[in-house]
Amino acid sequence: MKLTKKSHACVRLEKDGRTLVLDPGAFTEEDAALGADAILVTHEHPDHFDESRLRAAMESNPAAGIWTLRSVAEKISAAFPGRVHTVGHGDTFTAAGFDVQVHGELHAVIHPDIPRVTNVGYLLDGGAVFHPGDALTVPDHPVETLMLPVMAPWSKISEVIDYVREVRPQRAYDIHDALLTDLARPIYDRQIGQFGGAQHLRLTPGESAEL
Repeated sequence: MKLTKKSHACVRLEKDGRTLVLDPGAFTEEDAALGADAILVTHEHPDHFDESRLRAAMESNPAAGIWTLRSVAEKISAAFPGRVHTVGHGDTFTAAGFDVQVHGELHAVIHPDIPRVTNVGYLLDGGAVFHPGDALTVPDHPVETLMLPVMAPWSKISEVIDYVREVRPQRAYDIHDALLTDLARPIYDRQIGQFGGAQHLRLTPGESAEL
């Protein structure tokens, strides 16, 4: 499996000639989802869900499908009848040759005065990769590669470290990092790497790794 990091929370996964893209939002490249056979969206916030990027991907590949929660599906399903699938916690399905389990229900708390939206995470191929979206969801299954939301308005570094400790992946790759400056990255790298208990890795946008 080939993992390619795109900007912010978006990643592309390629296996057996097929491509799956997660969370091609407004902070990622305009072509991040082009060529995808399947697109998974964790929640409705614009840094994870951008309708123009999804439309471009679906129009470029008439066989492509989207799997997402209801709040996102309602915004785009009418444009692509039969190609947008609504999922929720506990669901399982196959997309672009990847076996997918859905975990989680709510976005992390940003502030008590801000209503929480729904959010789901996706566990791929029995634990090979887990993308939690905007929540610190711990799946009830061992995780090899955790896509780690490293910096967000709803988190602090101690919570990120404790999340890695709780999930106990073999390795954790940073995502959700568009707001993290280059000046701060060494601090996050050092502290998460030292205290998280797992191999902590970072890819620059466009860089790939074999899993």
